[in-house]
Order: sequence, then C-alpha cells, then structure tokens
Amino acid sequence: MYMAKVIGSVVSTQKDPSLVGKKLMIVRPIDSDKQPIRFEQVAADTVNAGIGDNVLVVRGAGARRADGNAAQNAADVNDCTIVGIIDRFDK
Repeated sequence: MYMAKVIGSVVSTQKDPSLVGKKLMIVRPIDSDKQPIRFEQVAADTVNAGIGDNVLVVRGAGARRADGNAAQNAADVNDCTIVGIIDRFDK
C-alpha cells in the first residue's frame, strides 16, 4: 500500500468488462511530505475520491480483491485501486 494524490480522471468508453462501472482516476504517488515520488498511474476508485484528495492505493492481488467481489476477481484486469482517503499526515 502506498500514498498518492488524485490529479485527474480517465474516461474510457471501450474497456475490459471487469472495469465497467468503475471510476478511473489518475494518481501520483507521494511521500509523507506530500511530494511526488514517481510517475502517474491509473487507479480504479472504490471510495469515491476526488481530484486533489490524498489517497491510499494498493496494487496487484490486493487491488483485484479491493471491491469485495470474489466471483469477478478471477478475471479482473485491475492492477491498481484506491482503497482509502487520507484525512491527515501525523509525523
């Protein structure tokens, strides 16, 4: 799991069936000082995050299990999912 900032959204009318109905957001990983640390990625949003939100993101198998639909997960192509909205950073 890592931290990221939502910087935009992606609209895709033609996509894999496992992505139908999922909101796709552009996220940029950040460090605890809220500074960008890597390249941008596309993540499926399960928590209704908005542009400008700092979020928690999972990748790989965790991303496929994040929506709780075990029957669909076997064929899910999703590799990156927003699973939480960060309220604050305490250091």
